[in-house]
Amino acid sequence: MKNDSLYRPCVGIVLFNHSKKVFMAQRLDSYQLGWPDSWQFPQGGIDDGEDLAVAALRELKEETGITAVEIIAEMPQWLYYDLPVNLAEKIWQGRYKGQKQKWFLIKFLGNDSQIDLAQTNPEFHAYEWVDIDDSINRVVPFKLDVYKEVVSYFQKWFK
Repeated sequence: MKNDSLYRPCVGIVLFNHSKKVFMAQRLDSYQLGWPDSWQFPQGGIDDGEDLAVAALRELKEETGITAVEIIAEMPQWLYYDLPVNLAEKIWQGRYKGQKQKWFLIKFLGNDSQIDLAQTNPEFHAYEWVDIDDSINRVVPFKLDVYKEVVSYFQKWFK
């Protein structure tokens, strides 16, 4: 059993388009973190008392500018990952050892012209639409197990 107080509450978003490709983005700090070729799905922290679906939509908008969406599904369980110790100390001053995440599958109803990575506090500098199976080949090693679970759970919507 995980000690939840050691994990930052977070939402994750598997965003897919009309072609059933999923959105992956490259973090601005990927070079500084030591994984220049790593990509991820949008994700972010949950505010105190915030509804999980509301948090997912807010994070998606904050990171990508995307608002034309429909929530399709939510994973029933929380998923956990530990950050490498040196990153946890840098990112959260040692407050958390990792994140616990609630994942959502969200359909993008707009077009790419509505994607804007140049947000107030930008996190990404590039994005691509990829096959869901290819997404697990692009993530940092410490998130790989979570991504495998997420892809496995949402896979049925991509058949």
